[in-house]
Amino acid sequence: MTVAPNRRLVLDETAVRRTVHRLAHEILERAGPLETLALVGIRTRGLPLARRIAEVLLAAQALGGRRVPVGALDIALYRDDAFDGGSRVAVGASHLPFDVADRTIVLVDDVLYTGRTIRAALDALMDFGRPRRIKLAVLVDRGHRELPIQPDYVGQVLSTEPGQSVKVHLPEVDGGEAPDAVYLLDAPERGR
Repeated sequence: MTVAPNRRLVLDETAVRRTVHRLAHEILERAGPLETLALVGIRTRGLPLARRIAEVLLAAQALGGRRVPVGALDIALYRDDAFDGGSRVAVGASHLPFDVADRTIVLVDDVLYTGRTIRAALDALMDFGRPRRIKLAVLVDRGHRELPIQPDYVGQVLSTEPGQSVKVHLPEVDGGEAPDAVYLLDAPERGR
């Protein structure tokens, strides 16, 4: 795979897989009663990560062969910048195939930056009910918070400069032959 000069590979396919496994095992150790655990992936890249974590938990026989339920949360209408600039908001479907009441919900996302996405996810999740507790798992924490939001489970802490962004490539979302990867971008490009 050719990497553009303004991109630096931070995590390759092996490192992403190892990081997801570590996140799953940290959740297994610290999330509390596994019978009430559910994973909620924030669309777009949080959903495949949540599914991967659930597969690792299943493989670990953490729940005696039962799957941890996984839901998808679309936050487009809950973002505080959703209607800035007159652009149209692309809204996807949220799907939580379980009751959130009295559950431990682990929100899963790819990159934590300002905290605004997570704030929107919390608002969206509360429309489905009141969980017992909500935890946050992220593949990459790049800092620069604007809101007081901190992850409970972090795959990689990445120090970034204000002009940089982080791009996570997952084949389930981004298609193509390219494997899992996380890039640090020096110039503004699509990423966070």
